[in-house]
Amino acid sequence: MFSVLSSIAVEHEYRFIGFAAIVCVVGSFLTMSLFSRIRSCAGSRRYLWLLLAGLVGGSTIWTTHFAAMLGYFVPFGRTFEPASTLLSLAVAIGSTSFSFFVASRSDNRLMIGFGGLLFGLGSAAMHYIGMSAYLVPGFIRWDTSFVVASVVVGGLFGAATTLVLAEYGKRTGLWGATAMMVLCIVTLHFTGMAAMTIVPLSGIDVPPQAVSDDVMLAAVVGMTMVIIVVVGSAFLIDQRSMEEAATTYRHLALHDPMTGMPNRSFLKKRIEEDLEVVGGGPNRLAVVSVDLDRFKDINDLHGQMAGDKLLQRISERLQAAVAEDEFIARNDGDEFVAVKRITDDDRQAMEFASRIRHQLDAPFHWNGDTISIASSTGISLAPRDGRDAHDLIARAGMAAYHAKMNGGDRVVLYETTMEKTSRIRASIAMDLKSAIANRELELYYQPQNDTRTRRLKGFEALVRWNHPKKGLIPPSDFIPVAEETGLILDIGAWVLETACRTAANWPGEFTVAVNVSARQLAQETLPHQVAGVLARTGLLPGRLEIELTESGLIADQEHALKIVQALKDLGVSVAMDDFGTGYSSLSTLQSFPFDKIKIDREFVRSLTSNQQATAIVKSTLLLGSSLNIPVLAEGVETEDQLSFLEAEGCQSVQGFLFGRPLRLEQCEELIREEMQGRLSIPLAFATKAGVR
Repeated sequence: MFSVLSSIAVEHEYRFIGFAAIVCVVGSFLTMSLFSRIRSCAGSRRYLWLLLAGLVGGSTIWTTHFAAMLGYFVPFGRTFEPASTLLSLAVAIGSTSFSFFVASRSDNRLMIGFGGLLFGLGSAAMHYIGMSAYLVPGFIRWDTSFVVASVVVGGLFGAATTLVLAEYGKRTGLWGATAMMVLCIVTLHFTGMAAMTIVPLSGIDVPPQAVSDDVMLAAVVGMTMVIIVVVGSAFLIDQRSMEEAATTYRHLALHDPMTGMPNRSFLKKRIEEDLEVVGGGPNRLAVVSVDLDRFKDINDLHGQMAGDKLLQRISERLQAAVAEDEFIARNDGDEFVAVKRITDDDRQAMEFASRIRHQLDAPFHWNGDTISIASSTGISLAPRDGRDAHDLIARAGMAAYHAKMNGGDRVVLYETTMEKTSRIRASIAMDLKSAIANRELELYYQPQNDTRTRRLKGFEALVRWNHPKKGLIPPSDFIPVAEETGLILDIGAWVLETACRTAANWPGEFTVAVNVSARQLAQETLPHQVAGVLARTGLLPGRLEIELTESGLIADQEHALKIVQALKDLGVSVAMDDFGTGYSSLSTLQSFPFDKIKIDREFVRSLTSNQQATAIVKSTLLLGSSLNIPVLAEGVETEDQLSFLEAEGCQSVQGFLFGRPLRLEQCEELIREEMQGRLSIPLAFATKAGVR
């Protein structure tokens, strides 16, 4: 140890050591930042960061070594042999890149530490190759014990470098890993220098050095700092873009893109917070559901754009009506929910609900028409009607439904006798049990198209129920019941089998997407079920895409990740459906290896008329591009929407612009038209699809 400290204190010029220290610390910090980014990225993007980390890390190690060597005192002439010097630089960059590749491929501590060990050993190799380029009028004698010690400390600190970053996360781990990398470089170099003794010999000449030490130091340090600054700038720009996207999502995930109001997720969060305050004393929590009457008629009469504008103006009035201690959100469609803490069970709640409802008394105007809106309003009270956010919202909605069934435009308090909706659902559940056996279910297929060429790429399979008495029932009416009763498992299995059997008869370039429910995902047997279906139907795994919603992933992320990975091991693609509607979409994307992101139709629908919708779509496309994950936009209905998506780099779309969901015979006819169009006139189908 004394020999090492003596080498630093006595045998080196401090000016050169100072420059070496600056490069070492700055370069190590940037290298560890880049290594952290490698571990959090996937796909080709990971290899880009790996290349930059290897370049910066290798240059940092080599420059620190070279600058320190320039400052090493010798009482005679010396020079550096160019070929070995450049070889040592190549070894530094190559070994750093390879060691980071090994350390970033797994979360196993042994592999992470092994990658760090390779980093330290690669640094040692660079050091001694670089020392072989050190030409003096004599020979160099090496102390084996110090040589071994330098390699050992380099390997140990190298392993500590990667392990500290992986173990302690981005903030603490980054600074700790930087310190370990600096120690790896410094201890290795100066221990190695302590191992060296120069024995001068007369009659031996070395070539004169072409430029002075100062010029060489300025060139080497300057070149490395340029690399650090350029790569560091790229890193900061990318980091800033990701942070802006994250900030945008954190806001938009809790707000409705059309109206800017708090959404259902925010509503549940607020009610849960208020329920913690409401106890057994006089405090109560009023949950008020405001359901617009005959809103569908307005949409049908004046058009969807009028309906959207009307919702925006309604939201403006409602938000202006609530006080600081009150809260209002858009729950779903034309339903708004307001929340207020009160001290009286009924009177205050009724006054609050009436004040909210009366904001709709004044008529609205649209293109010269006067539109009057009435609402059915229901109230549930906590703790009397429940202490669960979901139950309180549902019971307020049930009271609003009761008000609507009794003429509308009134306020009704929830009563336990209001179970008509539950009975209707029970009736659906009874009929649904026999729907599969009686062959009442049918698959429709919605086209998915290439955004740029408009060519058909595949279909999403959508289930419909042909009820013998009630006619065609949309999935929005029976799928929630199927989820609640567990019948979704049988329905999901039938959908998967039928869709794959059908798609196996299509031309090989067309894919089929199948939705998998949260209950299906929760089953351990799902991958085996998918493998069996593929084997029976003969459909190639690469032509099947499984769509998952975030609600099915976050309940048990560890289990869900295992199932998703097993599906991908089969060769099946996995897509995240309805992206942007969940609070933790970003963390879900980071945790799961998705092959595609599907933007929810609600954002696309408001794309050209709402800044928030535009922001979330742009952020999704930026995020998909950054993570190298293709993006598909749902609900494309207009050419303006398509043009926007194409300009922003969205690869695929689906929606009424290209066709409504088709029955099997219509689907097969569309495929025949597509194939004929490709054989005759390129892109002929695109023109037809645009007006379909």
